[in-house]
This record gives sequence, structure tokens and C-alpha cells, in this order.
Amino acid sequence: MAQVILSSVGAALGGPVGGSLGALLGAAIDGAALNALSPARQVGPRLPELRLTGAAEGAPAPCVFGRGRVGGQVIWAARFRERRIEGRVGGSKGQKTTSYAYSLSFAVAVAEGPIDGLGRVWADGKVMDLSGVTMRLHRGTQDQTPDPLIEAIEGAAPAYRGLAYVVFEDLPLEAFGNRPPQLSFEVFRRPGSATGLEERLTGVCLIPGAGEFVYATDAVLRRDGLTRTTAENVNNPEGRADLAVSLDQLQAQLPAVDHVTLVVSWFGTDLRCGSCQIKPGVDQAFKATIPQVWRAGGVGREDAHLISRHDGGPAYGGTPSDTCVLQAIAELKRRGLKVSLYPFVLMDVPQGSGLADPYGASEQGAYPWRGRITCHPAPGRPGSPDGGASAAAQVASFFGEATPGQVGQADGLPTFSGSGWGFRRMVLHYAKLAALAGGVDGFLIGSELRGLTTVRGAGGAYPAVAALRALAADARSMVGAGTQLGYAADWSEYFGHQPADGSGHAVFHLDPLWADAAIDFVGVDFYPPLTDWRDGQDHLDAAAGFGGPHDSAYLRAGLTSGEGFDWFYASPADRDAQLRTPITDGVHGEAWMFRPKDLKNWWSNAHHDRPAGVRSATPTAWVPRSKPIRLTEFGCPAVDKGANSPNLFIDPKSAESRLPPFSTGARDEYGQRLMLEAVLDWIADPAANPVSPIYGGPMIAAASAWCWDARPYPAFPARGDVWADAGAWRAGHWLNGRLAGDGRDLIEAVLARGGLSPHEMAIEGVEGAAAGYVIDRPMRTREALAPLL
Repeated sequence: MAQVILSSVGAALGGPVGGSLGALLGAAIDGAALNALSPARQVGPRLPELRLTGAAEGAPAPCVFGRGRVGGQVIWAARFRERRIEGRVGGSKGQKTTSYAYSLSFAVAVAEGPIDGLGRVWADGKVMDLSGVTMRLHRGTQDQTPDPLIEAIEGAAPAYRGLAYVVFEDLPLEAFGNRPPQLSFEVFRRPGSATGLEERLTGVCLIPGAGEFVYATDAVLRRDGLTRTTAENVNNPEGRADLAVSLDQLQAQLPAVDHVTLVVSWFGTDLRCGSCQIKPGVDQAFKATIPQVWRAGGVGREDAHLISRHDGGPAYGGTPSDTCVLQAIAELKRRGLKVSLYPFVLMDVPQGSGLADPYGASEQGAYPWRGRITCHPAPGRPGSPDGGASAAAQVASFFGEATPGQVGQADGLPTFSGSGWGFRRMVLHYAKLAALAGGVDGFLIGSELRGLTTVRGAGGAYPAVAALRALAADARSMVGAGTQLGYAADWSEYFGHQPADGSGHAVFHLDPLWADAAIDFVGVDFYPPLTDWRDGQDHLDAAAGFGGPHDSAYLRAGLTSGEGFDWFYASPADRDAQLRTPITDGVHGEAWMFRPKDLKNWWSNAHHDRPAGVRSATPTAWVPRSKPIRLTEFGCPAVDKGANSPNLFIDPKSAESRLPPFSTGARDEYGQRLMLEAVLDWIADPAANPVSPIYGGPMIAAASAWCWDARPYPAFPARGDVWADAGAWRAGHWLNGRLAGDGRDLIEAVLARGGLSPHEMAIEGVEGAAAGYVIDRPMRTREALAPLL
């Protein structure tokens, strides 16, 4: 039977569940107990009686799988507390008045345990503001202890093991008509599949990276006029800082996560590296905030970059203040999570900027990818300085000359010496901030600068790579030996530079960086195509026997075969026609050096450069298997055929916005889940992810999914009035609001709840996902499965 019925009143205190969902108030249920909770009659507007709601004897406890909303049942209450309030009407000599305020401590059973956590709480049908409310959750584990308040009042109290319940302590009742409110709760409980995403994902990237106080752990208020204030970072019904609510959800829904990569953004102003500034930005030139005043990068609001406008509002949120970054690091550590700090560049180039495009367009595209920053004109364009001293000079201008400064006297935040706003200033600022935070577990000196790292100076040198090495050395001196240091290369960048100019030039241009003593790991933002699916059956992957974008075997195979491994498309027209060019290497037998998806061979072999197509007899400085790889980002949009091109996204303001090839644009959270699980399967396979004999760990040592948002679900994406990017959630890379298990997980959980062991189950042909499922009363397992099937 897929059910749970709580024990009778007589056995309530000693049974394994520990209590009935009836009117168990204090130590007994009888008329005297109820009468004791009603105050004596006195003159004045007093509370006439205590009206308890949802206290039915022997009611079943609902069983939640995934995410569901359930009603509560009162299982305990103390005597109410009365507070007498004296006042006057009509001034100091007016008539005296007396009023009364009431509060109550009580416990409410929520669901069969154990659960992972709670989301929203509704009181009398409205989302409850939990700011200032003391509410303790007992998750219903078999080892939970009695609530200290109940124990203090009753002398002895049941632990209610196996029952998830909450205790409200001195809840003010005035807002609810001087009675306990009708309560319901959003419950999170993973279905429990050991192979599911929720149980296996260990790292996430925490975004948005932009938002002046988005990472603050205390409420920051914006002054709107003389007396009115608006919370900058409290946009959820709980009345707490958004970050705190979001991290609660993260740890409840992804309990295996032990590492968070904190993204913090500054803003690039130009794709021409010699003209680009990298500056902290603000969304308003004038804004008064308390208790925090915005400051980042050694400057206040008046000296920061003012973010461009789009559709009547800022195109991005501002750079998180240094103070709130420190708060976020401290909060993540307090929760037992490892922290990597990720300085990130967002390009603030609005439509109609008039800026010359290094790639030859009439002007730079709106809000482009940072990977397009390059010399002007770009390599391969007429008049490009690529390969000469002028290109190196442009690259040097991008990095700038900033050096670490001293800690400021007024606010304890870093300052810097040197002029200009270069990339070095941003990275070293956060290295200093990481040190001020007491250290972090990981630190990235940059990411996805593909268009910059492939610019050549005189003699074929790569000046950006040399600049990154110098930056790594400076960052190492600031963050210390206990911090793992790396650079997050794009998946199309990490393995080498192979310009399509017919020269045969193919070199491992980042190897000097990967081999540098200051670098601890090879970072890869891993978004290669895994599939090449089209609608219908008249295409090559269908003919090969694959079952479609939801075929797990197809997704897993795509990690070590297919596009970017066996073959590539030479043009969009070839993609449309499925004209696949094989990846080969003739006499040298090193086709792996041209395969962006062949991490294993790249990591395992010595690297021989081929300048102008001639293979060098001497390998590069890279020592095979010498350092681990980290997937510093990996993910998939929740959109139809997202695995065809996981790096693409929808952002209407950006020139980069596009759907994956052949996608209908329909939302597909199930496909997103399957691709993430395919990557985790690949990492878990010892044959695909071998152990290094040098450092004794696996090739891929860590993987962080993109992305988890510090703005909690469902406030994000529901609050489109607050966040301009809320619409992108629908088909974007976000995991918030999408973690409830898939259909198979839910079916397995219901069968297990009905008493079947895993070897007794044979589940086939399940597709799709559900937000959650609630069994709210006794029923046969077959009846419980019917709605799911």
C-alpha cells in the first residue's frame, strides 16, 4: 500500500512516527486540554477562544515525491501568550485604551519523512512572509530529536521520527484574525534514484554575476525619496536575502553539491582589445543604499562604468559590491561548501554603438561574447596586425599595467595602483578580495578569451598567453598555495590554435600556460555538440539507430564520437545537407589534436606543435597526465534539441542569441536533464576518465554545472518586473526550479514506497519529467501509479 497512516492517540508518544495528525496538544487530547487553551473571560476585546485548524484524528500524512504543495495538520500547541497594550486616543490627556496582542507556539505535521526541505509557506492562501518568524523544520529522519521548545514546555516530548513537521515559536496572530492560520507548505523530496542528477551533481556555477547586492546576506535597502525604501536583494516571499533562500534550495535539492563557483562580473566596452576597458559597473549613476554603500574595484558609484540601457532599463545588473562578495564567500563556507571565485567579463556594447567591428561588420554586434575580443582588424582580415609587434601592443593594452595595492583605510577593501582599466586590474582585485575573505578553494584568472589568446605577435608568439602566465604568477602570490589556480578555456580553445587559412598551422598555443608552475588545473568550459538530431527519420543519426534527443545512449556516445570527434561541418550549408568532413591526420596519426572533444588523448599524449604545418620533433612543455582537467562550466539549455549545440542561448538583446540547430524552440527540461546526466556518466566511467599515475587522481577532477542562480525560484523567473532576464529562464541553462526527478525516478519511488525492491522492478519506455507527485491518502500502489502512467 502506498500510504502512511499515523498511529492512534494511545500509541502516539511512544510509536516510531511519534504522533497523530489529530488534535494532540501538549501531552494529551481531551476537553480539559482544549479548555485550558481558551483564556478566561475578561472585559475588553479579548481573544474569545482558540480555533485550531487541520487537526483531524488519524489523518494520513501525505507522501511527496519531487516537489509538491500539501496542507498541514496541527499536532501540538502551547498555551497562547497574551500581551496587553496600553494607549490613549486624543493625545496625552485623551481617553485611555487597552488592546491585546496574541501569539502562539505550535507544531504542524507536513509530510511523511524524510524530506529534503521546504520552499514557500502559505497562510490563509497567501504566501507567508517569514521574515521575523521563528519556524523550525524537522525533516522527518529516523534519528531526529525532540523539538527543544516542546520538550521545555512538556517536560518530555516525542521526536516524531519519520514525520516531517515544523514548529512555530510565538507566532503573532493578529494578521490572521487572532487565530492560527490555515497553512500549506511547498515540500521538496528527491525521488531517491542513486543514478539521478540530484544525487550525483557535485558542483555548480553560482550566477548571475551581475547585480549590485545580489550576493549580500543581509537586506540592502534603496532609498526612494525621503522616507520610502525598497529592498534591493529581498524579492522572495520569505522576507530573507535572496541568496540565503537560494542556497537553502540548492542544498535541499542538490545535496551532493560540495563546490560552488561564484561568478562576479565586470564589463568590457569594446571588442577591439587595444580599446577595451574592463570596469566594474553600476545600473544607476545615483542611488542611495543602506546599510551597504556600493563599492567595487577600488571605486565608488561615481567612478564606475554606467551600464547601457535596453528596453527602458539597464542592460545588466551592476557589479556585485565587494562587501557582498565577501559576505557570499563567508556564507558558502559557513554552509560547508568549497568556493571558487570566478572573475567574469560581460560585454556592454549596446546596439547602435557605432564601434568599428574587428571582424568587418558595419559595427560591433549588440552585447557580444567576450570570446570575440581580438586585435583590430581581426586575424585573417585585410590589414590585420596579427603576427606583428602592433598586435602584441594591442594585447598589452587590454591587460593593462595595474598592480596590487594596499587595503583601504576606510572600508578595508582593496585599492590598486596604476592607470587605466585593464583585465589585470579586475583579476588581481579579486585575488586580493579572496585573500581578505580568508582564502578560497579555487580561483580563475579568466575564461573564454579565445579571440585574444590566438592573436600572434612577432615571431609567432602568443602575447595573451604570456600575459596570462604573468597574471597567474601575481595571483598565486596573493591567494597562496592553498588555492587551486586555473584558467577556464572555451571548449574550442583549450586544445590548440588551428587557423582556417590553409597554412596547416596547428599549435598547442595554451601549453605554456597549462604547464606553468602557478597553474594547478586545466579549466575547460565544456559545451561541444553531443547530437545532430533533426525532426523525422530522414537523417543520418536516425539511420544509425539512435532513438532521438532523449536517447541516453545517444547522448553518452556523443561525448566521444560524432561532431568534433569523428567529423566536422565545414560550413552551415554542409550542416544543412549533413555533409560531414572526417577529422584525419595522414602520416602522423595524431587526429586527436584536431578533436575538441577528445580530452582523453589530449591529456594523455605529448604535444608536438606544427608551425606552418611542419611537425616539431620536440614536444611542448605539457607533460602528459601531469595536471587534472576541470570542467569549469558544463550545461545544456532547456530547449528542444539543446544537445545539438549546448553553448547557445536565447537573449533577445544580444547578437549572440540563437537556438540550437534544428530546434523548434520548445521548452525541454527533460532533454536538459538527460544531457547533464550523460556528462556525469562519462566522468564516472574509469575507461573514459582514467587516473593519473603522476598525481593519483582522475583526469577530470571536478565539473561545475552552469548554472544555479542566487535569485531563488520561483521569485526568479516570476519577478519579471525586477529582473529583465527573467524571460530567458524558460529555455535557458538554469537548474533552479527544474530538480524534481524524471518520470522514471517518480515511478521507482512510488513502487519502492509500495514495498518493491529494486530487483523486483522492470520499468521501460519512460519519457518525460514531472515537477512532483503527492500521495495524499491510503491507496493501492496501482492506483497511485495510474496518474503518472
